[in-house]
Amino acid sequence: MSAMVPAAVSLGALWLPVVLSAVFSFFGSAVVWMVFKYHMAQWQVVPDELGLMEAVRKAGLTGGQYLFPHMDPKAADRAAAQKTWTERYAKGPVGVVLLGTPGTMRMGKQLAQTLAFFLVVSFFVAYIAAHALALGAPYLKVFQIVGATAFVAYAAGPFMDSIWFCRSWRTSWLNVLDALIYGCLTAGTFGWLWPR
Repeated sequence: MSAMVPAAVSLGALWLPVVLSAVFSFFGSAVVWMVFKYHMAQWQVVPDELGLMEAVRKAGLTGGQYLFPHMDPKAADRAAAQKTWTERYAKGPVGVVLLGTPGTMRMGKQLAQTLAFFLVVSFFVAYIAAHALALGAPYLKVFQIVGATAFVAYAAGPFMDSIWFCRSWRTSWLNVLDALIYGCLTAGTFGWLWPR
């Protein structure tokens, strides 16, 4: 006699926790940035901000990301290019510059992209949960699987920027704290609304 197989959960049955967890995480991020404000300390003030801004304008840099020193991958003499890069790297400064497009600051686009990001993560968390958990799974089991999945989705990426692109380790660890908050909000929502 074969054991009964628990009923599977369809991805479509999880649309409400996907949407609500994204909305809750979106508002959680607003609280993190506007109420707790622990991220503000990670941004340092440039001593001669106007001078730096003028130097960037003079250099003709537009919106994008820049790495310096930068070795030209198309250099004809690779050995000379490597030597120049090594000398510049040793002398410093070494860094990454991220530039936005000048104009009037409008946050609507960034807020919409943030909500879309939370929706995408919640969708993939739902995909994994639908394959890992059965219909009627207990709240704590849903919280465990969904919370771990969401936490990894939110927390893992920033460390590569600290390893390779000069992002402070403090910033990456603060992002882990954010990921824990978003992961718990997502896990709690899925646990609450998991199909029974």
